[in-house]
Amino acid sequence: MRRRSAFDILRLRPFARQSLSLGVLLSAACLALLSGEPGAARERKMEVLPAQTTAPPAVVIDQVSDEHHLRTQLRGKNDVVELSASSSPFSQAPTGTFGFIAPRALGMALVTQSPDLTLERIPTASNSYEIHKLKNGSGMLVGFVAHDVMAQISPANRPKNVHLSFHSNPSEKAPYIAAVPLVKLMVDRMPVPLDVKNPESTVTLNMDLQGSANRKSPTVPQ
Repeated sequence: MRRRSAFDILRLRPFARQSLSLGVLLSAACLALLSGEPGAARERKMEVLPAQTTAPPAVVIDQVSDEHHLRTQLRGKNDVVELSASSSPFSQAPTGTFGFIAPRALGMALVTQSPDLTLERIPTASNSYEIHKLKNGSGMLVGFVAHDVMAQISPANRPKNVHLSFHSNPSEKAPYIAAVPLVKLMVDRMPVPLDVKNPESTVTLNMDLQGSANRKSPTVPQ
């Protein structure tokens, strides 16, 4: 008697042919899924913050009020919330948060053009400066300015550099709150207290807000 070949068995058994076809399809699907996983993992690892190509414009609140109210308004305008950690380097702080830095530490970082800053959730002094890390990773320095300075820094595209005195707290001479981009600041001297006998007094930072070139920016993880 002639032995049946595999072809004869499959021809006589449609169910066997269907099972074989289904098995081939399932095997191909599994191979496709397995081969796709490493690529997907690599793609997830490559998700980073968008590169900042232009500095954000200065933000000002054209209103005179108490300090707490002005800071709350500006935080809402910049869409930032309090830093969750007690302290953090700017480069590691979550986007959309704000923290504080002591005047001397800020002055040293700006004068030396340090690529990073250390932020504190709670200010270590009443004259600490506030820093906002926007959703796109940009850094903004918060302070108080006079009315004429507010008018000069308001336009998004400034035609020239603006020299200004940036106060840590509001005063009669500087009652308007503003946030300026860190990458646009050029500083060559440390902050100066308005009352040299009082270490907690308001300090002022004399600086240039550039219209084009950027200084070194606090690093953003890539």
